[in-house]
Amino acid sequence: MKTTITPNNSDVLRYTAFSSDPAGGNPAGVVLDASALDDSARLAIAAELGYSETAFLTAPPEGLGEPGRAFTLRFFSPLAEVSFCGHATVATAVALAERRGPGEFLFATPVGTVPVKVDEQLRATLTSVEPHTEEVPAPALTEALSALNWQPADLDPAFPIRIAYAGARHLILAAATRERLADLDYDFDRLATLMRAHDLTTVQLVWRESETVFHVRDPFPVGGVVEDPATGAAAAALGAYLREHGLVEAVARLTLHQGADMGRPGLLGVELREDDRRVRVSGTATRIA
Repeated sequence: MKTTITPNNSDVLRYTAFSSDPAGGNPAGVVLDASALDDSARLAIAAELGYSETAFLTAPPEGLGEPGRAFTLRFFSPLAEVSFCGHATVATAVALAERRGPGEFLFATPVGTVPVKVDEQLRATLTSVEPHTEEVPAPALTEALSALNWQPADLDPAFPIRIAYAGARHLILAAATRERLADLDYDFDRLATLMRAHDLTTVQLVWRESETVFHVRDPFPVGGVVEDPATGAAAAALGAYLREHGLVEAVARLTLHQGADMGRPGLLGVELREDDRRVRVSGTATRIA
C-alpha cells in the first residue's frame, strides 16, 4: 500500500518565496522527503494545498553531489507537474538551509541540474539552465491579446514579442503603461487553451520602470491559478530575453517587483554575467505558520 500525506501533516512545509513577510511573495509547499509518494499522491497534495506549486524532494542521481546537499526535485501545480519552478526552488533551498546550514545545494530537476547558494541571511540564489528565446507565431499573439483583453496599442513597441525559456517557457508581453499592467482581467479558459497549445508555463507581463527596475505579473491558468504572485522561472527567462535583445546591459543586476497588484508584494533579483549565459535569480523565503 502506498503511503500518502495531506497538507495538514507536518511533512508538508509551507514557505513564501521572494518576501520576508509571510503575507507577501509566492507561497509554496515543500515536502523534504517524498520517497513514499507516487505522482498521483503528489498531485493530490498540490491540489489540496492550492499553491501555484509544491516541491517534492527525493534522493539525487548517483554522483550528483555531496550527501545531504544534493537532491532530485520535482514540482506539481494543482493541475499538473511543472518542468521547473523558481519560487519553490528558493523555498526548498531555504528550508534545507535552516536545517542543514547555509551553503551550496544541487537539485536534479526535470530540465537539468540547478545549483542554489543560500547565504548566512538565508537569501537564496539559483542558477538557471541554459536559456533561449524564440519568435511567436502571429496567430498565437493575436489570440493571446484577445484572451487578455489587450489591444496592440497596449504593448510597448520597444520590446519584441518572444517566448523565453530558462527552465520553463513564458510568453513575454510588455505593457506600454503601468495602468495597463495593473488592469488584469482575462479569459481564463481561453488563455489556458492557448498556453497548452504552445507549452507555456505562464505569460510574463512586464512594464519597465527604469533601466534596471521592472514590474511583472504572471497569469498561470494552466496550473489552475489565476495569477502567480512571484515567478522565479519567468524572472530567469525575462533576464535572458532582455539581454538577448539588448534591452539591458550584458552585465546587469535587475530588480523585479511582482505581486503588489494582488496584495502579495515580492522582490526578485536577477543577475546577468558576461561569462555565463545562465541567469541567476535571488530572493528570500520565510516559513508560513
